[in-house]
Amino acid sequence: MKEEIKAHNNVLELIGNTPLIKLNKITQKMKGNYFAKVEAFNPGHSTKDRIALYIIEEAERKGILKPGDTIIETTSGNTGFSIAMVSIIKGYECILAVSSKSSADKIDMLKTMGAKVYVCPAHVSADDPRSYYEVAKKLHSEIKGSVYINQYFNELNIDAHYQSTGPEIWEQTAGKITHLVACSGTGGTISGTARFLKEKNPNIKVIGIDAYGSVLQKYHQTKEFDANEIYPYRIEGLGKNLIPTATDFNIIDKFEKVTDESSAHTARELAKTEGLFVGYTSGAAMQGIKQLEEEGEFDENSNIVVIFPDHGSRYMSKIYNDEWMSQQGFFDSETAEIHQIEYIK
Repeated sequence: MKEEIKAHNNVLELIGNTPLIKLNKITQKMKGNYFAKVEAFNPGHSTKDRIALYIIEEAERKGILKPGDTIIETTSGNTGFSIAMVSIIKGYECILAVSSKSSADKIDMLKTMGAKVYVCPAHVSADDPRSYYEVAKKLHSEIKGSVYINQYFNELNIDAHYQSTGPEIWEQTAGKITHLVACSGTGGTISGTARFLKEKNPNIKVIGIDAYGSVLQKYHQTKEFDANEIYPYRIEGLGKNLIPTATDFNIIDKFEKVTDESSAHTARELAKTEGLFVGYTSGAAMQGIKQLEEEGEFDENSNIVVIFPDHGSRYMSKIYNDEWMSQQGFFDSETAEIHQIEYIK
């Protein structure tokens, strides 16, 4: 009997089942055991592959999406890439409204994947007609046969992670996880993963990482939207200037805020200590863990799982670019790495 060729039918079959990797060096002075769920191992290099495939296939199943239709979405870059990738395989047109805060690398990747991209100003209110939310809604109203994914207010965003990320982490940790730490943007990743894990063990503590300049932490504490919390910040895909219904605030125990600068340095530190080349939000998640450990959140028996959402290649023009770091004021004499390269003439 001849052996069959072992090949995947297409790239979408590689989505999910990402590895859990123990963090050793960056955590060596910290109490507890630390594990990273590294979502860059998805074919689209981010956790957003999960929701793109899940939401699109649910829309197909319900008859909302038909052959030749156009998929429209708002994105900071990663969801857009994932949707463009799924659209290519399934034969849909793809239009993306992107925040101008998204790195040039991300925008170039979206164009390369065949998407039509509208770059919208980042620092306007969510209801401003120029915001990427409103631009996407307008395009949806104008284009016949279009479907607006609307990840910020789509319950399927949560369900995708309830069905995949949560069960994977539970199985990979043999149910021994004590803390889940994840960045909160749309909130789908943290909410869906936490919902599954808390059903298994309600004592698991769920901590969201938020940015200074975002409204999420205060809303979690007070249930009030405070526009005075909003100001520009640099981290992509983390925090919000609105309250996404794809965030289940009741299942999150607390939020920890991190700065742009510390998150950028921690991302670079992960590359140098763990060999993990991860994105800006991953640096933010790890920075949040450092702060939480200093605050006494963990003990020697804690098993902390942190979700690293995407790959460092999406940030080559930002946190991994020395000139950009200097322009932001993130380098000083102690942290500058500009002299690591020597040119032989």
